Amino acid sequence: MGEQLKGGLGQAWNLVATFVPKLVGFLIILLIGWLIAKAVSKALSLVLAKLGFSRLVEKTGLTGMMKQANVDATTVLVKLVCYFILLIALQLAFGVFGQSNPVSRLLNDIIAFLPRIVVALVLVVVAAAIAKVVRDVVTSALATRPAGRLLGTISHWLIMAFGIIAALGQVNIATAVTGPVLITVLATIGGVIVVGFGGGLIKPAQERWGGWLTSLQSQVGAGGRRQVGGQQATQPAQSTRTTPAAQPPQAPTQTRPPANGQITPDTPTPPAGFNRVDR
Repeated sequence: MGEQLKGGLGQAWNLVATFVPKLVGFLIILLIGWLIAKAVSKALSLVLAKLGFSRLVEKTGLTGMMKQANVDATTVLVKLVCYFILLIALQLAFGVFGQSNPVSRLLNDIIAFLPRIVVALVLVVVAAAIAKVVRDVVTSALATRPAGRLLGTISHWLIMAFGIIAALGQVNIATAVTGPVLITVLATIGGVIVVGFGGGLIKPAQERWGGWLTSLQSQVGAGGRRQVGGQQATQPAQSTRTTPAAQPPQAPTQTRPPANGQITPDTPTPPAGFNRVDR
C-alpha cells in the first residue's frame, strides 16, 4: 500500500513538474503575442491615418453602411490585424502542449480560413468602388433621361451582387446556391437582350441609330461649311490688298447760258504763250 501511494505521488509530481514549465511557456508566448499585436495595431492605425484610408473607403460607397452599423473602416481593419496576430500567438502557445491537441487543430483551421476572409473583403471593396463609378457615369450620361437615375442604381446593385457572390464563393459559403443564382441572372439578362433586339427593340434601335448618324452627319457638314466660308472670306481680303487705287472721276464739262439765251459751250482756256486773235 505504501509503495502504491508513493508511486502515485511520484507520477503526480512528474505531471506537475512537466505541466508547469509548459504553462509558463504558454503564458510567456501569449504575453509576447499580445504585446506585438498591440504595437502592430497602433502602428497600423497611425499609417492608415497618414494615408487617408477613411477617405479612400468613402469613395467606395461603403461608408453609409458602416455608419449604420456604428463601425469605422480603419477600426475594423486594425482589429482584424490585431486578432490575426493573437490567433497566431495562441497557435504557438498551444503548440507547447503538443500539436495533436484539439485546440491547436481548431486554431490551425481558423488561421487557414482567415486569408479567404481577407480576399472576400477585398472583392467586396473593389466591387463597391467599381459599382459607384459605374453608377456615377451612367447617371451623368443619362441625366436628361427620366430613367437615368434608375438605370444607375440598377447597374450599381448588379455589380455589387456579382462582388458579393464572388466573395461568398471565395469563403465557400452557399456555393451551391450562389452559383446557380449567378447563372440564372446572367441567362435572364442575356435572354432579355436577345428577345428584345430580336423582336420589339429592332425598330427603336434602328430609329435611334439613324438619329445618331444623322446628327453626326449634320455636325460634319456644318464643320465643312464653316471651313469653306472661312477660305472664301480670306480671298476678298487678299484681292482688296492687290487692287490698285482707282482714279478719281473727272468733272463733266458744264455749259453756261449767255446773255442772249443761247447755250454755248464754255470756251476752253488757251494754253500759255498763245495769243488770241480777235476777228
